[in-house]
Amino acid sequence: MSRLIQSPGKYIQAAGAMAHLQEYTKEFGRKFMVLATDSGLGRVKDKIDGSFSGTESEVVYEVFNRECSQGEIDRVVKSVKDQGCDCIIAVGGGKTADTGKAAAYYAGIAAVVVPTIASTDAPCSALSVVYTDDGVFDHYLVLPSNPNIVVMDEDVIAQSPVRLLVSGMGDALATFIEAKAARKSGALNMGGFPPANAAYELAHLCYNTIISEGYKAMIASRNKVKTKAVADIIEANTYLSGIGFESGCLAAAHAIHDGLTVIHEFHNMQHGEKVAFGTLTELVLEDAPMDEIEEILDFCTSVGLPVCFADMGYEPSREQIMAAAVGACGEGETMCNEPMEVTPEDVYAAFITADAIGTAYKETM
Repeated sequence: MSRLIQSPGKYIQAAGAMAHLQEYTKEFGRKFMVLATDSGLGRVKDKIDGSFSGTESEVVYEVFNRECSQGEIDRVVKSVKDQGCDCIIAVGGGKTADTGKAAAYYAGIAAVVVPTIASTDAPCSALSVVYTDDGVFDHYLVLPSNPNIVVMDEDVIAQSPVRLLVSGMGDALATFIEAKAARKSGALNMGGFPPANAAYELAHLCYNTIISEGYKAMIASRNKVKTKAVADIIEANTYLSGIGFESGCLAAAHAIHDGLTVIHEFHNMQHGEKVAFGTLTELVLEDAPMDEIEEILDFCTSVGLPVCFADMGYEPSREQIMAAAVGACGEGETMCNEPMEVTPEDVYAAFITADAIGTAYKETM
């Protein structure tokens, strides 16, 4: 039987890793485009400049416009070609990474991802999630290869807002839940092959790490210190979740996230926050045992991830909930990887029930 597991060429996680960026990337050419937001550059430009100082490499900076849309990808590709760059270094969050990976693919050059936060599993994957300019999910762009290198500087990430690290836990929390669903259904992974056993076990390790280390990491991050728990969660949020989802599979939780993007009032929520509620909703949809649901409820409430609509700051109308349910079951969505047929009406019922369960759970606290 054919099997596939995908990963970046190298995954480097270390304190002070950004200071060695030129050393890690010198094999890709002499001219590098660093793609980052204005605020991201403010945090790390000195470190990047210091890494390349005194070498034969040249660095140019391109400001990311904060949305991974086709228009933004095309704009970056044009800039890369106009300036003759050999490699894109995407520095920042998940949408920056996805834009950099896509632009590098279209331009035919190397892609390096340097997250400044550990908020999603995007950095390691051969996938870009493309949105409209208004932030509504549009399509998945499956890339032919993973990034050449992913560089995680623990010192930089440890200083990021705690909400972003927790959001990454919410994204990673879904990895094993979705991998289990896909294994039952016999779904193919993102590369179009049956998942390898290693991918399933990495997804399981990811889940166990999040449950056992997540609360400790959240407390350390809140106090701007780096502990072993923080390092473990950085790896789980980024590498374990990245390999687990891509070489395992996505299912309902991420489809539900995509459906929620049609509700404008949730656009201020982090990706992983919506995925966390999507994970709870997936378990309801699958009629999972109550002890599994309660483990998710316990963890999410301990670190501040949403378990009901009120936690996301907005109570959508029933019409909006149905629109999100329709979006979650749309063409090309990963809802098809569930081990049973799922209709928008099923997702609507799961939304309503998950919200009620989460609300009732919080009332008992």
